[in-house]
Amino acid sequence: RLLKRRGKRVRVFKFGPDYLDPQILALASGEPVVQLDLWMAGEEWCRQQIYNAATSMMADDSSTTTRDGVNGGVILVEGAMGLYDGTPSSADLAAKFGIPVVLVMDVRAMAQTAAAIAVGLKNYRTDFDMIGMIANKCGSNYHGKLVREALPADLPMWAALKREENVELPERHLGLVQPSEDGQEVLMNERIDAGADMLEASGILDQIGQLEPVAFQSQRIEPPPSKALEGVTVAIARDEAFSFAYAANIMLLQDMGASIVYFSPTHDTTIPPEATALWLPGGYPELHAKALSENSRMISSLRRFHENDNPILAECGGFLYCMETLVDLHGTEWAMSSLMPGKGAMKNKAG
Repeated sequence: RLLKRRGKRVRVFKFGPDYLDPQILALASGEPVVQLDLWMAGEEWCRQQIYNAATSMMADDSSTTTRDGVNGGVILVEGAMGLYDGTPSSADLAAKFGIPVVLVMDVRAMAQTAAAIAVGLKNYRTDFDMIGMIANKCGSNYHGKLVREALPADLPMWAALKREENVELPERHLGLVQPSEDGQEVLMNERIDAGADMLEASGILDQIGQLEPVAFQSQRIEPPPSKALEGVTVAIARDEAFSFAYAANIMLLQDMGASIVYFSPTHDTTIPPEATALWLPGGYPELHAKALSENSRMISSLRRFHENDNPILAECGGFLYCMETLVDLHGTEWAMSSLMPGKGAMKNKAG
């Protein structure tokens, strides 16, 4: 958001198979966010996505060096979990594509020890470059100063951010609350703006302005058959109850010739009449079970679609919607579409 304020073109990627963070990153950057997963999508596909983003920004006339020294085009990749967690890890992605790493660390209840941990993370592997650290949730300016002074010269402090409730994003089971839910987008924009204010006050733009360009290589990928799904119209459920769909999968369907339409099982009354296939992705049906259950006209439309032998892909929350009943977090049981036998039940934070 801070870079966007400065007139920069920003492309953000999220490492790993995450549905929620990309929604918030897209809200902050004003650009679509694609997940990069070396295991699910492969190194070649991930490499090409970053290359496409870089060349797109180079071709944009707005991507020029401005008076504050920050290049107009900036690519950011948010990692997942800890730097070295998982196989492959965020560190693996950085190493494969030559992406410099800035460590974001929660430094509550420690000072010089935070610097020691950061140095250990930097030196744990040598196949990528950790160029800085952001100390998050500092208790005071002095706290940040202690961490800064304990860091070595080759691992500078990029920013020391104090604990502030006005930048925290709302959470629930499974992770962050979606921006698309009632009133959340306004709240999140306010908190993202507050976070941008904190970053600007920290002087982080000076560090970003000193970054060296990174060269990304093109990767030849065999295109999918462009007419394999010609004449197919896929209706995708998309509302506050169903939103866990990878943008890359939707783009692949389109690249193969399919038409895409969206509908809301919560608010609409029928499946789009032009649909020849249906995709019910994951989401939070347990939070909207009452509205889904009481939308009897949509349930009837879904049953007719199923009875006519049209293909339906249901996953996670969409699969729960296809069962006979769903028990929400309060223990109330709601009738669902009954496309298949079974009952779904939420078990507090365990899911």
